[in-house]
Amino acid sequence: MSSHDDSEEKRIRAMLILDIIGRPPQHLVESLEKIIEEMGKEKGVVIRSKEIKEPTVMKDNKEFYTTFSEIEVEVEDILYLAVLMFKYMPAHIEVVSPETIPLSNNGWSDILSELVRRLHSYDEVARILQIEKQELLKKIRELTVEKKNNKKTINKLPEKKTSEEKEN
Repeated sequence: MSSHDDSEEKRIRAMLILDIIGRPPQHLVESLEKIIEEMGKEKGVVIRSKEIKEPTVMKDNKEFYTTFSEIEVEVEDILYLAVLMFKYMPAHIEVVSPETIPLSNNGWSDILSELVRRLHSYDEVARILQIEKQELLKKIRELTVEKKNNKKTINKLPEKKTSEEKEN
């Protein structure tokens, strides 16, 4: 058996489903095409096949369309499949072959490190959004108090007397 055959056996084939919502419908197809193209540029990833379904109007919101794509990928290592999962967040992943995937301690370490790295970046975004939300709420409270104070000031201003009132 040649080393080429051996490397082919180690490859992992998987089906991914990407779904997308938006408008106009043609934009959804173009967006999925771009995403699939970017996937194919990822290290250790080969796109074997792709099928993009025709966009349909959403049931709950007639202003938006939805569609999905089935993509068959082949990756050199399970880590690359994990990277696709974290980066592109498919709705579904199914490993087609091989039946079993042996994974060394280093393989697990790589996958778990990628998971932790992504979780930390999501946590950082969530913290920044929380801080920004608190700052916005504080500003809203300040503006609300300022508006109330302005109303009180306007109500306290002496009314101008009419010419009739001035004569009396």
